[in-house]
Amino acid sequence: MNRSLVRVSFCTAAALFGAAAIAQQPYPSRPIELVVPFVAGGTTDTAARMIGQRLTEKWGQPVIVSTRPGGGSTIGTSIVAKAAPDGYTLLITTFALAVNAALQKLPYDPIKDFTAITEISSIPLMLVVHPSLPVKTVQEFIDYSKTQPAGLDYATSGAGTSTHLAAEMFKTMTGAKLVHVPFKGNAEVMNALLGGHVKAHFGLSASSLQHVRAGNLRVLAVTTEKRLPYLPDVPTIAELGYPGYEIASWQGAFAPAGTPKDIITRLNAEIVALLKEPATRERIEREGADPIGSSTDQFAERLKTEVAKWAKVVKDSGLAPP
Repeated sequence: MNRSLVRVSFCTAAALFGAAAIAQQPYPSRPIELVVPFVAGGTTDTAARMIGQRLTEKWGQPVIVSTRPGGGSTIGTSIVAKAAPDGYTLLITTFALAVNAALQKLPYDPIKDFTAITEISSIPLMLVVHPSLPVKTVQEFIDYSKTQPAGLDYATSGAGTSTHLAAEMFKTMTGAKLVHVPFKGNAEVMNALLGGHVKAHFGLSASSLQHVRAGNLRVLAVTTEKRLPYLPDVPTIAELGYPGYEIASWQGAFAPAGTPKDIITRLNAEIVALLKEPATRERIEREGADPIGSSTDQFAERLKTEVAKWAKVVKDSGLAPP
């Protein structure tokens, strides 16, 4: 046999053997990156670090959190969408994944380019106002907004966030006259709201609850389908005559589309087990969120529902791009 042919055949066989050996290595066999498409220090970053620390301890492989903010979460999300579907680059994100497709042209498809792992937590929102605002009910809030020549200003942590879409859906359903005042993040929102520079906010319970309990903000209603157990006397917006009004932000874990099912199943099992631990649940609940731990199919279905829902809200509110 020709020596060159033998050499080529040997190299080809070695390459194939090496690829097969890598494929057969138990997962995980090297470090995993959890990409968070938001700034460090936020609630999503905190959730990712909690998961990363526990998986590192359990698997003996480093699980590293990388914050890749920008583009309303699209920069970090794009990185995961284009990553190899091998379970070593994962996404920890929020319901922004479901909303952004309605607000801008994306370099990825939120459904087709990702595989759902599990929903980590659900974060209720609440309509809060500065105590100087002369309203104590949702109806008084709506009526008062209509008396303002330019409308009543409300703060958000940015266009397209849950705090923004909650208000826009509220405007569409109630006819309230509200004016959007966006900030760069939740810390700026709270400074402006507590200082009375803006009067209203559809805030995440995780950041608003402490100020409500301290008497620095007044809560008028919650945005969830049912009343919150830690605010049993506060009504939902839906029960006040606006059926169908419901919004809760969420956090979830995703992998690139095409990631092997056995890897997705293992990731789901490990994260769900973590979320069932009493210490973990207490930590999440203390921050005003509800730990979830859904199946991959349940979370995939929720994502599809959310994409359709928010596409309609964005269109009805006039926020859709031309």
